[in-house]
Amino acid sequence: MPATGFPFFAEVSRQIWDAKYRLKDPAGKPERTMADTWLRIARSLAGVEKTDSARWEQAFRSVLDGFRFLPGGRILAGAGTGHRVTLFNCFVMGAIEDSLDGIFDALKEGALTMQQGGGVGYDFSTLRPAGMRAHSTGMIASGPVSFMRIWDAMCATILSTGARRGAMMATLRCDHPDIEAFIDAKREPGVLRHFNLSVLVTDEFMRAVQAGADWPLVFPLGTTAPAGAETVERTWSGSRVAQRCRVFRRARARALWERIMRANYEYAEPGVIFIDHVRKANNLWYCETISATNPCGEIPLPPYGACNLGSINLTQFVRDPFSPRAAIDLEGIAGTAAVATRLLDDVYETSRFPLPQQRAVAHASRRIGLGITGLADALVMLGIEYGTPRSLELAGEVMRTICHSAYQASIGLAREKGAFPQFRAAEYTQGEFVNALPPSIVDDIRHYGIRNSHLTAVAPAGTISLLAGNVSSGLEPIYAGDYLRSVRLADDTVKSFEVSDYACALYRELRGTSGPPPAFAAASQIDPRAHLAMQAALQPYVDNAISKTINVPENLDFAAFCSLYEEAYALGLKGCTTFRPNPVTGAVLTSRTVAEAPAHCCSIEREAD
Repeated sequence: MPATGFPFFAEVSRQIWDAKYRLKDPAGKPERTMADTWLRIARSLAGVEKTDSARWEQAFRSVLDGFRFLPGGRILAGAGTGHRVTLFNCFVMGAIEDSLDGIFDALKEGALTMQQGGGVGYDFSTLRPAGMRAHSTGMIASGPVSFMRIWDAMCATILSTGARRGAMMATLRCDHPDIEAFIDAKREPGVLRHFNLSVLVTDEFMRAVQAGADWPLVFPLGTTAPAGAETVERTWSGSRVAQRCRVFRRARARALWERIMRANYEYAEPGVIFIDHVRKANNLWYCETISATNPCGEIPLPPYGACNLGSINLTQFVRDPFSPRAAIDLEGIAGTAAVATRLLDDVYETSRFPLPQQRAVAHASRRIGLGITGLADALVMLGIEYGTPRSLELAGEVMRTICHSAYQASIGLAREKGAFPQFRAAEYTQGEFVNALPPSIVDDIRHYGIRNSHLTAVAPAGTISLLAGNVSSGLEPIYAGDYLRSVRLADDTVKSFEVSDYACALYRELRGTSGPPPAFAAASQIDPRAHLAMQAALQPYVDNAISKTINVPENLDFAAFCSLYEEAYALGLKGCTTFRPNPVTGAVLTSRTVAEAPAHCCSIEREAD
């Protein structure tokens, strides 16, 4: 197992540390070991504690040591450096005002955020559809997709300055008149490559699909309407009250749904966000409206919202791996979750924010996203095959342990430091997610408050998982036992490494064999519905969301492919993303290599860390 400092479990891990997270002082002198990095992070975050800072520094170091807890990459790279960067991985930007000034103000805010290392999400639904005349100027609108191209160029320009690889999410409502153009926007190779796209799908739309009904495509009227225009009421993006919207035309709901599915089948985008599921389960349902997520989808956020992430590395909590005595240390996981909750909360007092609006909105809720990585490897170490009933049961048990421990820790922080500013006990405890927590936790929230509005999320965790010895990413299956992977080094060159999956490498080391562990199953061997079942097993304990890619074989027929999304909706999932190898994006990973640039949204290279 990895130890503090050197040696790393794999050479690629040392290279990741050196390229992305190792601090070099102004004279170019670097941190000597990983232990130095952990000390820098622990000391910086514990430094905001008003009492017992030395105690908390030691506690933070204890969960970081051995890669048991992996803070998000912005924390790893920025905490304690004094650099003018944000420690927050995820941002959703403000609502885009439907005017030229508003559009370019939003573009500037996105550029400033990405310059400091933050990934950004935007809802483009507030922009009028192509062909609509602007009343003030008489000019004809070019539509949301045309402006997304400007954002894409901005992102490429920011990257050319040496900033970390950018990631952006664009969402559009399923009833926006330009929805077909949005669905087809990435059909051509190389177009909008810095964006991930997701359609905001409502319950009403899914009912129309199931009923084979017509579906109105609409946009808010503002103060005037063409004489005789058909109108409907909609609570539009950027507003909490219903607005009168003009019906531009009607489409067959089933045909529109199949167009979304066909795009996914052929080139893996856009993904789907079941936005009503997101909103119903939002702990802050009473004071905010969500219509966008961070770039990988695990953090739905209000305008100017932000969240910081961290993942518990489950491989480090397996006792006696690959033996009949193998067991998961739930008590250790719970204790780590409690300390990690405090560590992530302290990021709020440590981090810079690119924009003052982001600071205000973030501090109002103090969201954190505590999740897992290495799940598939941990299952193999326990002798359990991914996707089996036992694997789903255990994964749910682990996530429940983390969730309940984090909530209890956050209640303790509220007693010590105060609840988050938007906390209102009566409304908060009526929320769908909170109300499903154990009664003792709900009662304590009523009496003492809670420090953080949201506490759990499952991120892709690709790069930090590579740092920890190439453990399986997030809740994803193991890609393969051995393969080549390209890594961008500190000097900006790209080097290809032969890498082995953590569990496979550990098994060979312990057993002196070259074969795979008995419970090993590669992603390509796992039924797509097992992917859905794993996401569904964790969802009851995740108050933010889950980033999950359902790998499907190239020969899966279209009808079966469509049924995956319909099953995801029926399971109550907040979103669904699939990846089928295709001519536009190729494969996410291959057994031969992983391309460094530009990564597809479903790739573990496209992540928030």
